Amino acid sequence: MSKILITGATGLLGGLVIDFLLQKGIEANEISALARSEEKAKTLKNVNINIKVGDYNDYDSLVAAFKGTEKLLFISGEDLTARLSQHENVVKASKESGVKHVVYTSFQRRNETETSPLGFLAQSHLLTEKWLKESGLNHTILKNNLYMDYIPSFIGDRVLETGTIYLPAGKRKISAGLRTEYAEATANILISEGHENKVYDFTNIEAYSYGDMAKSISEITGKTIQYISPSINEFTQALTHAGVPTESIGVLSGFSVAQEQGDLDVTSTDLKNLLGRNPTTLKTFLKTVYSS
Repeated sequence: MSKILITGATGLLGGLVIDFLLQKGIEANEISALARSEEKAKTLKNVNINIKVGDYNDYDSLVAAFKGTEKLLFISGEDLTARLSQHENVVKASKESGVKHVVYTSFQRRNETETSPLGFLAQSHLLTEKWLKESGLNHTILKNNLYMDYIPSFIGDRVLETGTIYLPAGKRKISAGLRTEYAEATANILISEGHENKVYDFTNIEAYSYGDMAKSISEITGKTIQYISPSINEFTQALTHAGVPTESIGVLSGFSVAQEQGDLDVTSTDLKNLLGRNPTTLKTFLKTVYSS
């Protein structure tokens, strides 16, 4: 079995991928986890995998950590202000250290212009994909749609009290998937062959609007939930008045407008095929959240 290194291993996605690799029979000594420090790596000590210390901001640390790696799971950085330089470091270090295959977690989008509502996220992914393709490295690009896990946050934690989903997302749809299923499909790629230089769309096989979600929650809870799609100005004013932090308003607005423009209304069977089963539907997920 090839040697696999997981970056972002102390995060949710990276940790789940490691769990799935172990569940699927990969020996712990064949898996390495990249952590920014020994302190950060403490949470991984109990699974007996190899720990490598490296920071996306420190090129030399990455070169040292990546040596001996055959397959690298490159989980995109969280710091949007530093992401471009960090990602360039990862791609160049992968090349210099002799990594055989890089699997990169990118982002689903239709609009690839700088003026996209999700431009603050998409541009770094576009450049990273370009660098990987130009590097000569074998690579696999995973274009992840929104995590279904985030939907309750978008809907709001008081939806059952207010009876309203209030987002400027129009009638367009989104094909979100569970983080755990993205992680399992990613693990399946890492332990099998034939994925070199391919792009996979990680989406659900069905897409849903917020109107659909309001209807589903109504059916699940027996409470009438309505969906209101305000203008972006009305939305930002309402959230500002409610004391929501500016950064959170920006994220909610960006994703909502992107959905209204159809950026996330992409369905594919890639995730289904890599899982070997249908992904969890949004309605099933909403039942786990709102049926109690």
